[in-house]
Amino acid sequence: MKLKNILLVVFISATTAILSVWGYAKFADHNSSSGIQQDNGKLPVNYAGFFDKDNAPVGPVDFTAAATASTPAVVHIKTHTKEKQVANNNKRKNPFSDLFGDDDPFSDFFGGPRNMVIPEQRASGSGVIVSNDGYIVTNNHVVEGADEITVTTTNRKTYKGTVIGTDVNTDLAVIKIDGAGNLPYMVWGNSDDVKLGQWVLAVGYPLNLDVTVTAGIVSAKSRSIGINKGDRPIESFIQTDAAVNPGNSGGALINTNGELIGINSAIASPTGSYAGYSYAIPVNIVKKIVGDLMKFGAVQRAYIGISYPPDDLPEEKKKEMGIKDGEGVFINGVADDGAAKQAGIQKGDFITKINGSAVNSGPELQEQVARYKPGDKVTITFVRNGKENTAAITLKNKAGNYEAVKQESALDNLGGAELVNLDKATAQKNDIAGGVLVKKLGDGILKNTRMQEGFVITSVDGQEVKTVEDLKAILNNAQGGTVRLEGIYPGYEGTYGYPLNLSSSDGGADK
Repeated sequence: MKLKNILLVVFISATTAILSVWGYAKFADHNSSSGIQQDNGKLPVNYAGFFDKDNAPVGPVDFTAAATASTPAVVHIKTHTKEKQVANNNKRKNPFSDLFGDDDPFSDFFGGPRNMVIPEQRASGSGVIVSNDGYIVTNNHVVEGADEITVTTTNRKTYKGTVIGTDVNTDLAVIKIDGAGNLPYMVWGNSDDVKLGQWVLAVGYPLNLDVTVTAGIVSAKSRSIGINKGDRPIESFIQTDAAVNPGNSGGALINTNGELIGINSAIASPTGSYAGYSYAIPVNIVKKIVGDLMKFGAVQRAYIGISYPPDDLPEEKKKEMGIKDGEGVFINGVADDGAAKQAGIQKGDFITKINGSAVNSGPELQEQVARYKPGDKVTITFVRNGKENTAAITLKNKAGNYEAVKQESALDNLGGAELVNLDKATAQKNDIAGGVLVKKLGDGILKNTRMQEGFVITSVDGQEVKTVEDLKAILNNAQGGTVRLEGIYPGYEGTYGYPLNLSSSDGGADK
């Protein structure tokens, strides 16, 4: 029986609400692509890597140095999400509709959207300081949709946190705190060096407790559990049996040198609390994602241009699809405009290595490719008809070229709509604090509403909108689905509302 059929796999941030719900480094390489600079030749004062890993002492392992060094660099993150009103598009059926057909005169009474209230929520998670000027890595699900972020350090100082960037596909986020200088930070480790059976420590703020350290061993690598969201989810978790509970999300997984080797993200449990295994995002993926979010505002995701079957595909299905057995990852499709086809890689080949690193499963392939950006050149080792071959390829982005991807915004999907801040005189005349004037609807999703040009947006799902930046932030946090825009037409009485379907815009495989 598969693990997912007997265990509940959950994110590990702790959430409370009015309606109670589950809410969900050895010193860095000088050639690291990370935007966080840990290569200035100085070690943080809390660094614990004082002995040679290749000549580790024989006998019981002492965790005190690693725990003492790491805890000052792990923070408590608390989020507040305000109560929101959202449109419920589930239509009530008119009991008389069969009598009237398409010309039902009562359809407006039964078919319109109804508002529903999402209660106020407060959540708790963890984060890891990765630079002395206040950059912090955590999980996306810890800060997703939050209206306020509060960060508390181990010396009980509290700061306001600002989201720098997020990535749903890896469940990672970067936040920043200001007003704090010379902070202790975690040193990047190397997740490639992690071995099965190795001692590791989980550091975080479980169950709203103060900073807590637990120990365990690495029980598996390159584990995929199907929990990440996004259009191209990447999962290659380090699995450990260190005790991790709700609130540990975004916290550190460290080795006995005190180096960061992963970001704790999820647990597998029949109850939702710790009862078995925990999962951490490998630090070599974390470094790449953090660097991209800081430099570009969006992850520069690279693609080989192939598709491959799931690792757990039943044998009968493999035979039906003509999938052969062999070492490596079987290629069952090659994109016409992809890098693989240009390099001569074909359907039926087995990819066995990327830049010399062995890949034996889909998650291992994902983990290797996730470290590169479009335009990077890599060497692919593949087997065809029993013969090993190599090919040098230049990775591409999702669009099939080598350009850097800019940070996407929900406003980019409005199709040429012209939005401006409402001038103060009009705002005062209409007794409102501000708003966003729709000067042109454009050809995008605004045109699908009944809105007219000249409408002033004053709120989205009950959240006040005073400026275009307010509108942008709210729509970005919505991440798809339907929201309700409310506002006024200057000079006319009354408030008007329009549902806006964000997911109607255009927004495994290779990965």
